[in-house]
Amino acid sequence: MSKQLIDPQSNLVEKQFAVVFAPRRQRTRFPENCVTIKSSGEQALADSDLENKHYPAIVYGPSRSSEGFRLYYLVEWLD
Repeated sequence: MSKQLIDPQSNLVEKQFAVVFAPRRQRTRFPENCVTIKSSGEQALADSDLENKHYPAIVYGPSRSSEGFRLYYLVEWLD
């Protein structure tokens, strides 16, 4: 993903490893109930379950949307 959605100089959100539930991988933002933060990329890869649509990723977040939801933004898929 080449488009930068979040200011990398900001300290309000962090770049993190995660497992993301994504029925369609075309999305670039996910509500917090679809994201499980992991301690490392290796842990995200180990805990992923591609058959059940839980994919390893790097995400920015959480940030609050204008509707009040906490969202994570996809940086890149790890698989």
